[in-house]
Amino acid sequence: MIPVQGMAGQHVAVLGLGRSGLSAAQALQAGGAVPVCWDDNPAARERAGAEGLACRDLSKAGAFEDVAALIVSPGIPHLYPAPNPVVAAALAAGVPVDNDIGLFFRSFATPDWDGFDTAPRVVAVTGSNGKSTTSALIHHILTAAGRPAQLAGNIGRGVLDIDPAVDGEVVVLELSSYQTELARALTPDIAVFTNLSPDHLDRHGGIGGYFAAKRRLFAEGGPDRAVIGIDEPEGGYLAGQLSEGPADDRVIRVSVTRKPGGPGWRVFARKGFLAEYRRGRQVVSIDLRAIAGLPGAHNHQNACAAFAVCRALGLAPRAIETALHSYPGLPHRSQIVAQAGGVTYVNDSKATNVDSAVKALSAFARIRWICGGLQKEGGLSGLAGATDRVVRAYVIGREAAGFALQVDADRVVCGTMAEAVAQAMRDAEPGDTVLLAPAAASFDQYDNFEQRGDDFAAEVRKGLAGQGALPPPR
Repeated sequence: MIPVQGMAGQHVAVLGLGRSGLSAAQALQAGGAVPVCWDDNPAARERAGAEGLACRDLSKAGAFEDVAALIVSPGIPHLYPAPNPVVAAALAAGVPVDNDIGLFFRSFATPDWDGFDTAPRVVAVTGSNGKSTTSALIHHILTAAGRPAQLAGNIGRGVLDIDPAVDGEVVVLELSSYQTELARALTPDIAVFTNLSPDHLDRHGGIGGYFAAKRRLFAEGGPDRAVIGIDEPEGGYLAGQLSEGPADDRVIRVSVTRKPGGPGWRVFARKGFLAEYRRGRQVVSIDLRAIAGLPGAHNHQNACAAFAVCRALGLAPRAIETALHSYPGLPHRSQIVAQAGGVTYVNDSKATNVDSAVKALSAFARIRWICGGLQKEGGLSGLAGATDRVVRAYVIGREAAGFALQVDADRVVCGTMAEAVAQAMRDAEPGDTVLLAPAAASFDQYDNFEQRGDDFAAEVRKGLAGQGALPPPR
């Protein structure tokens, strides 16, 4: 645990008692603060009480009279589409609002570091798509190369749950826009921007607010080095803002659509080959095509970003290349769950928006596409021209019929995952990929995208067992 510094003896309110809220309260307590906690869910309050944490109804008048700060969990809105009443009350009382990310950055460094040969570093990764894979890949490469590393944030452990740093350690954080928009301290050593596509627009008041939330990671503290995906206008703009000139190698530009120009530090992938250029000369080339854990151009972008970070941390190119080949991939992100009869079954349940689904669809040749769910703002207009490789779409979800009307491919309305997988398996031929890439949220039928992906994998195993291709599940 990372004890929170600078708040000893102060009452600090904590709103929301999920994973991040509980760990924030415990870290505050470990640092000598007095956390006062609240969650609308009685079960969450009971869990907090069992952990020895005091609860107080923060919605009542006068609740903030003795409170020095309010720590808010990521899912609780503080501005758009409307502030949570408790957040509004704190702001009206003049109480500063922060989150666990802000607490982490103010508390991570300790006097123990004075005795280290190499100061610990923090790498923070944000963006619309690919940030989980990029973060996990950086962590994997570092670990494979023998560097001490921890993975936390929006993936793995909560930021305040990690262990205190050891000599030379690197902490890799995946940060969502919900986390970056509110943190009062954001001071990573290396910051990564993967890409931008419309998402969470109601929470951020539109695409401009969404980009502004991501941009805070680079603007608030000023990282020593920035790795920027420049395939969207926002990334190009951000790289331009951070750079002092064309040869400024504090900004590493990443692309999978073109070879970036200029004499600066560039990492890009074309036709499955990663290339690193410095001072106008190519210094590295890596063939990504045979890396099973990183299929498709979108994963090649993730590989470029992870490569750039690890090079900035001093790793040799061949050590990075070796580690790339052993990367197993993340669950629910282009995850191969089975191969049988010449058919590959891929779980990309994390493809919860149109842009991520388009990238998944570009990674395979002949696709039996399982899609559908709770549509996000903007519908499926971004799918135009992206379904050329789809042999047939199998639509699930509560509004499957309406979703199917927007799919420009042969399609069948299935409704449930069980029916979609069964029909896709009956139709599939050798060389096909049965791909779950929903292009929608999961909440109409599942608690989260992980549960949806697990259901897909279970139905695939059940179907293959019925064909005699796998032993029956126990």
